Amino acid sequence: MRIARVTGTVTASIKPAALTAVPLIVVDVEDGEGAVLVQGLVAADVVGAGPGDRVLLAEGSAARLSPALASAAVDAAAVAIIDHIDLSVPASSKAGRSSTQNRKS
Repeated sequence: MRIARVTGTVTASIKPAALTAVPLIVVDVEDGEGAVLVQGLVAADVVGAGPGDRVLLAEGSAARLSPALASAAVDAAAVAIIDHIDLSVPASSKAGRSSTQNRKS
């Protein structure tokens, strides 16, 4: 998943039946600090996000895991509205861990 900010909406009067009840939004993919990485991506909105909201963006086959999108031709979907992002890691959580413990095997 990636972080994205809603920048607009898309209106499409002619679209597949699977998308008739699904709003389409325009998002900019951002890093955790808000720097834009990708602009103008269209995503299906299954959470009711609005302009300025930060969302979790599922992409690829994961975007169709929502029941509302199971048969829809989408490759990006806003699946959660982000309330808060904390990029700090408390020193106490790092204490006593070696660098090999931080990596997956």
